[in-house]
Amino acid sequence: MNIPKSVWWLVIGMALNITGASFLWPLNTIFMKEELHKSLTIAGIVLMINSFGMVVGNLLGGFLFDKLGGYKTILIGTFTCLCSTTLLNLFHGWPWYAIWLVLLGFGGGMIVPAIYAMAGAVWPNGGRQTFNAIYLAQNIGVALGAALGGFVAEFSFNYIFMANLIMYVLFAIVAITQFNLEINAKFKPQDSIDLKSKENKKRFTAMMLVCAMFAICWIAYIQWETTIASFTQSINISMSQYSVLWTINGIMILVAQPLIRPIIILLKGNLKHQMFVGILIFMSSFLVTSFANHFAIFVVGMVILTFGEMFVWPAVPTIANQLAPVGKQGQYQGFVNSASTVGKAFGPFIGGILVDTFNMSMMFIGMIILLSFALLFLSFYDKVLPKNFKNQHQSRRRRNQNGI
Repeated sequence: MNIPKSVWWLVIGMALNITGASFLWPLNTIFMKEELHKSLTIAGIVLMINSFGMVVGNLLGGFLFDKLGGYKTILIGTFTCLCSTTLLNLFHGWPWYAIWLVLLGFGGGMIVPAIYAMAGAVWPNGGRQTFNAIYLAQNIGVALGAALGGFVAEFSFNYIFMANLIMYVLFAIVAITQFNLEINAKFKPQDSIDLKSKENKKRFTAMMLVCAMFAICWIAYIQWETTIASFTQSINISMSQYSVLWTINGIMILVAQPLIRPIIILLKGNLKHQMFVGILIFMSSFLVTSFANHFAIFVVGMVILTFGEMFVWPAVPTIANQLAPVGKQGQYQGFVNSASTVGKAFGPFIGGILVDTFNMSMMFIGMIILLSFALLFLSFYDKVLPKNFKNQHQSRRRRNQNGI
């Protein structure tokens, strides 16, 4: 299936949004420690509050999508981001930096679920392909923002703040001119949605099981940015070599899609089975990396990890779109994004406790055990769904299989 033009604009918008955010993400701790002279503990607390701001933004963004529509919701989030980045350029001392950072997380948190929900609404037959395109856009944004951010920061952090603002201005232009889309999905008035119906309760329970699985996967995944990153330094792997690992990750996500397509076709587009495969690949990545004592093994571990995320990450918002009752698509995408943010927030804390209390080996074992629980949640998520819902979903999957 060819991706509609309206979805392409959402993909471009997501890439601009995440590129802007990624100028700051990798450098927040460095700026607070080196420029603002704050401890790593203080920096960690600020980043955790930022994560909770994103969670609130995710939930509010999803709620507003269902109430106001995607266009107005994205504009509210964009206006919040523009205000916070403008203020960040003008006042980036302490404590203003922390305040604007949390506000930026809140605004950005509103935008992401709204884009996902809008993509699902404007192309309801796109299935996994819709959300895979958005997922690729996010990764392009992360790669571009992080790479350009490091280069720009060599000159001055002030240029980072300016670049961040410019990207949000570009995103605002795209959002204002291209996101006022005609949604083909049949939304019911909010009052007509029977949230207490038996079927909707079962859908909500299934969504919470998927979110628990997703949060656990992120708790494990984020170790590659925290405890494993620290571990590489302790065995004399350079920062430039560690950066190569994420370069490999980004390149693979863009070019290795054809390699997983035969497996997706073999699984007949079954998202649950795809995620099972992905989580098992995650577990094997941690198993392999637990034996790493030189760079080549970390490369192998990262390659395995990347294949795992290519199966899991796009499948989760696709499932959320399928589970959402009519008129609740935004909130369900908000739940998904909140789950990932919670995993990112608590992952470093959990991994740090395991390493500090025991050792790196115990961290790897702990993540494999946690991922086993993710498999358990995934096993049960569709068991609670009504039979007629599963039959409808299977019919839809067969119709869309050629476009996956």
